[in-house]
Amino acid sequence: MPIDALASLAFAAVKERIAVTSEPMPKLQLQGFNNLTKTLSINLYNVRYASTTEQQKRYIASIDEAYNAKRLTQILDDISRIIGANILNIARQDYEPQGASVAMLLSEEFSASECLSDIESPRPLPETVLCHLDKSHITAHTYPESHPGNDINTFRTDIDVSTCGRISPLKALNSLIRNFAADVAIIDYRVRGFTRDLSGRKHFIDHPIHSIQNYLAKDILERYRMIDVNIHQEHLFHTKMILKSFELNNYLFGIDKQDIPVHEQAEIERRLQQEMAEIFYGENPHQDLQV
Repeated sequence: MPIDALASLAFAAVKERIAVTSEPMPKLQLQGFNNLTKTLSINLYNVRYASTTEQQKRYIASIDEAYNAKRLTQILDDISRIIGANILNIARQDYEPQGASVAMLLSEEFSASECLSDIESPRPLPETVLCHLDKSHITAHTYPESHPGNDINTFRTDIDVSTCGRISPLKALNSLIRNFAADVAIIDYRVRGFTRDLSGRKHFIDHPIHSIQNYLAKDILERYRMIDVNIHQEHLFHTKMILKSFELNNYLFGIDKQDIPVHEQAEIERRLQQEMAEIFYGENPHQDLQV
């Protein structure tokens, strides 16, 4: 069969597959545990301008304090409640010179026994926290960053929510975005593996989904510009978000725009918006690329 005919058949099959997945799915009667793994990964970025070395140090220190291991643990604890999970164990760590991580192990059903967690010690909590669910987990890692000679600073938080069974990590989306008030967010959602119904037939996804955007609250949809790159037939969903509005004072640390000459304000604004655009599109400006 000619290649173009094969390609046409393949395209028709994909269209049919997408059409099928767009229909509401009945509740599955499963044989045993739901073995599908649903993973939500979010990269949240905040960008700020700090012109002096002292301001940069203060900015990094303030971010490090605001999102240390203790604060991350509180955020992830809220997320576990939102998705209906019980925390079994928590591991957390603060880093030098900056950064934190937290991981939590979770279970779908609330257990009668007390939550197993690290006992809080007098020393400072780590900046990394880990929560584990039974076959499910949540992790958070922070990355405060600045570059010598550059007065644009970024702060990145990576959150991963991976669940099995009936609980869905998509319920955590709105809370995470609001907690970190991100300028740019990169979101990935993937369903892996398969589960079986009573007849033994495999199911590679157990819920309809067309876009991550459909799970976002109205106020978030209004604040951000978004683009999707989805591969429905592979159960891969990708959404990028960048704030629509820009007010310079919201991006200055340790200084007010009234103290900056007007022509410098325009240049600072341009550089901040360029930094956000580079993160959003995942590439440096073309003029900086070496041929």
